[in-house]
Amino acid sequence: MTFLPTTPQEANKTVDFVLVTGDAYVDHPSFGASIIARVLESHGYFVAILAQPDWKTTADFTQFGRPKLGFLVTGGSVDSMVNHYTVALHKRKTDVYSPGGQLGKRPNRATIVYCNKIREVYKDVPIIIGGLEASLRRLAHYDYWDNAVRRSILLDSAADLIVYGMGEHQIVEIAEALESGLVVQDITFIAGTVFKTKDISFLDEPLILPSFKSIKEPTTSAKKEYAKSFMLQYHNTDYLTAKVLVETYPNAYVVQNKPAKPLTTAELDRVYSLPYGRDYHPSYKESGGIPAIEEVKFSITSNRGCFGSCNFCALSFHQGRLVQSRSHKSIIAEATNFTYDIGFKGYIHDVGGPTANFRKPSCDRWFREEAIPCKRQCLTPKPCPNLQYDHADFTKLLKSLREIPKVKKVFVRSGIRYDYILHDPKGDVFLQELCAHHISGRLKVAPEHVSPKVLNAMGKPDFDEYKKFAQKFQMVNEKLGKTQYLVPYLMSSHPGCNLDDAIELAEHLQSVNQQPEQVQDFYPTPGTLSTCMYYTGLDPRTMKRIFVPKTQREKTTQRALMQYRLSNNYEIVKAALIRAGRKDLIGHDPKALLRPRKMQNKRK
Repeated sequence: MTFLPTTPQEANKTVDFVLVTGDAYVDHPSFGASIIARVLESHGYFVAILAQPDWKTTADFTQFGRPKLGFLVTGGSVDSMVNHYTVALHKRKTDVYSPGGQLGKRPNRATIVYCNKIREVYKDVPIIIGGLEASLRRLAHYDYWDNAVRRSILLDSAADLIVYGMGEHQIVEIAEALESGLVVQDITFIAGTVFKTKDISFLDEPLILPSFKSIKEPTTSAKKEYAKSFMLQYHNTDYLTAKVLVETYPNAYVVQNKPAKPLTTAELDRVYSLPYGRDYHPSYKESGGIPAIEEVKFSITSNRGCFGSCNFCALSFHQGRLVQSRSHKSIIAEATNFTYDIGFKGYIHDVGGPTANFRKPSCDRWFREEAIPCKRQCLTPKPCPNLQYDHADFTKLLKSLREIPKVKKVFVRSGIRYDYILHDPKGDVFLQELCAHHISGRLKVAPEHVSPKVLNAMGKPDFDEYKKFAQKFQMVNEKLGKTQYLVPYLMSSHPGCNLDDAIELAEHLQSVNQQPEQVQDFYPTPGTLSTCMYYTGLDPRTMKRIFVPKTQREKTTQRALMQYRLSNNYEIVKAALIRAGRKDLIGHDPKALLRPRKMQNKRK
């Protein structure tokens, strides 16, 4: 097993790139930093990994010397602020991307901190930033942790370029440009990148966004401009139709080039066939290893991109709506290699991606590469008439995987779009295969809520769709003679959800005798339409006002209503029901949420 160099001794010569990451070094294709490093290596570049450097001094950043071509910087697999804080802004207790799950191995706003440390030492070295943290902060964005609009991370980090999206095409083009002698300030032509400039006269018909000055203040007019800016960005994420975007700052412009063309199946296969060690670096063994590897070590990424476009998800903003899939041959080869690993027990933990049962683009226009702007969602509020359904390919793939010798079980744990199954005329065939072979007693799905107006704000299908799927799921399992259950993910405190909506959800849970073990509060992260709603109080699709639960009381109440049976939630739920005029839900009626509590005898 060969890892990329992590020390000057291992490198033993000047490197082309130093890749700085907020995660521990795990050489596995589920980690973006490893993909980028291996792709560069496959093109002849020498890359060293600087994982979780000490940011309090510059010593770690100089240990490889000045790289020939530049520094590549990523905050890690998740946004460093999300990694550190819960939605209630409490400090998390662990970091699964660090040795032994230890917290504190990376700074807040890791990308910015790392770049500033590099700049202290190397004033003119090219710095290219990427990964989720940089990609979703590439233009001005609302920052939940500061409760303010922050400018592009390109400016705060003092980096030269942002690679947004997945980055394989971009990073090779950047490397070739730098190797040819081009100065980094002149690399303004690569799709899927963001650069800064003082002159935009050379751009061909760019789309000018509202200026940072016009959106940064928390005023009503500025928030309207922010919502407008967000929707212009939102409608320019499809590589076929997107325009160059320009955001104006004092003394500078930040320019977002059009998105990079997604990888073909052959290119995606090549990325996943590179010689990954598929484990954490041996240096972490004494510290307890890296917990994040456990679920992905024997999992397979089969696709990228998502046309589901849930409003609280940033996938379409990061990966795009075009679904790209690996070939069966590539996936089967990866699974077969598992069987030679001493740690493999016969179980493939997952085969999927952002949405497991999306294996092909949503409609013909992607195949024709027609530059026809499409602003409607593929699945909501009703499925687009042009949407093409296909579960046959995924069904065939799963069958091939479970026929591999030494493979005992193949699970599908990535997200499943149940509405996509429901509207597929042949979806029952896939559902039967899924229930018969690829789940273990429980299937997790995400209806998220029951209220029509909340679901509309979320970009999710009507709850009747979930009920139809639940009935079909039960029928299929009865036919198979299996006892299996749906586990619905539900969300509280999403924009659009008021007290009445939260009570409606609680009434549904009572009617089906369910209570979520965990409650997911809406987390306003950069790059989502729902976060735009949260900050502005506007639905940017219509520019109409929308209710946003922001106070701690509102959030606590909505969360407690979903778990109304817990004794420590009793008084919170009771007060909420009284406040909403729903005393009918307190009593001995079968539909009541709360039973009256007996008065305690008090002794004088």
